[in-house]
Amino acid sequence: MSVSAPSSGCGSTQSVTSPSEEKKQHPHQNGHRRVRQEKSGAMASSQGKNELRFADWMASLPESIQSMPLTNLAIPGSHDSFSFYIDEASPVGPEQPETVQNFVSVFGTVAKKLMRKWLATQTMNFSHQLEAGIRFFDLRISTKPRDPDNELYFAHGLFSAKVNEGLEQINTFLTSHSREVVFLDFNHFYGMQNSHHEKLVHMLQDIFGNKLCPAIFAQEVSLKYLWEKEYQVLVFYHNPAALEVPFLWPGQMMPSPWANTTDTDKLIQFLQSAITERRKKGTFFVSQVVLTPKASTVMKGVASGLRETITER
Repeated sequence: MSVSAPSSGCGSTQSVTSPSEEKKQHPHQNGHRRVRQEKSGAMASSQGKNELRFADWMASLPESIQSMPLTNLAIPGSHDSFSFYIDEASPVGPEQPETVQNFVSVFGTVAKKLMRKWLATQTMNFSHQLEAGIRFFDLRISTKPRDPDNELYFAHGLFSAKVNEGLEQINTFLTSHSREVVFLDFNHFYGMQNSHHEKLVHMLQDIFGNKLCPAIFAQEVSLKYLWEKEYQVLVFYHNPAALEVPFLWPGQMMPSPWANTTDTDKLIQFLQSAITERRKKGTFFVSQVVLTPKASTVMKGVASGLRETITER
């Protein structure tokens, strides 16, 4: 399976795809009927039949696919999944370079408002993303300087919501949709000590409980297997702490190469090359369909922001 993420400025998605399924039809696609978007969060045919609910698309897959390794499926996801909310009143994230820190110290809230326009890659919260069919979440976790509550936050440049609040949203959805499965990819950690990792591990266990799937060989994981075990959550953890916790899948089980380009032709070439490489890995895999703005891109559209600048292209 590989996960891909289109350009983040327009509510981008990532998807998990497989080499063996690349040329096959996606479970949501229908080559013979026109479809329209319904308010119910479903796609209905123009004839009003065969409605496909995005909120339950995994449960609706044919039996032949249910037994297939999930590494062989294309699964939609989102890039910087938590960035639907960015707190302009928060401090700048600890991962930001000194130039950004200085920029904010001089221009304050004005600088943060401009930053938000380039950091927010999603418009929907976790619940709405899940209802729309998203099943892979790109998560970056940070402590906040001088936070008296010592909470953990989603963060990218600026801080987003508290981690426990986002995970509770996801768990509420899963409880109501018992055959849907999510992939939580914790791939960046900022300002975190061992005690913070322990806190996050306990949080995951407290919120998801028996829904957590222990780390096993990726090729053994199918929807049928997960349904039989009543597992709904696979947690990928890009930190050595993953080796000590049975339900944490090591980060190398979800590699996520990054093209780091603003050129669409280079991005496509990079993704095509990655398709060949992922065949050798036998793991899950992230295909990041993401264009990354350069400093010159940001300066050109500093007031308009990512969404408007990318749309103009």
